[in-house]
Amino acid sequence: MRAHDVVDAYWAAAEARDWEAFARTLADDVVYRAPQTREQVRGRQAYVRVNTEGFAYDWHLRGERIVGEGRRAASWIEFTGPEGTQPGLCFFDLDDDGRIVRITDFWPDPYELPAGRAHLVERY
Repeated sequence: MRAHDVVDAYWAAAEARDWEAFARTLADDVVYRAPQTREQVRGRQAYVRVNTEGFAYDWHLRGERIVGEGRRAASWIEFTGPEGTQPGLCFFDLDDDGRIVRITDFWPDPYELPAGRAHLVERY
């Protein structure tokens, strides 16, 4: 499977809140990093939990562009939450089985780690 297709499936599952399909895009040992808040999450189960429990508000996302080559992809999304819509840029690395093994998530506006997510992540 192409990196573009995996990332497209990842975003579609997230928007649909189809957490089983979302989990299928992830490697068991996936690592998620958000440099702005210094959040890091290790492992599929922990990362799915962050996405199912870590947002105490309704949100939506729309993929604007996905670029992928080999086992790497980048995506530009528009994320809408209680403070409006903002763009996000995410980089993905895939393993040999075509599952996401590393995600690095960038947002243009600086922000602090939300208190409701603090118990679900480690800080680095």
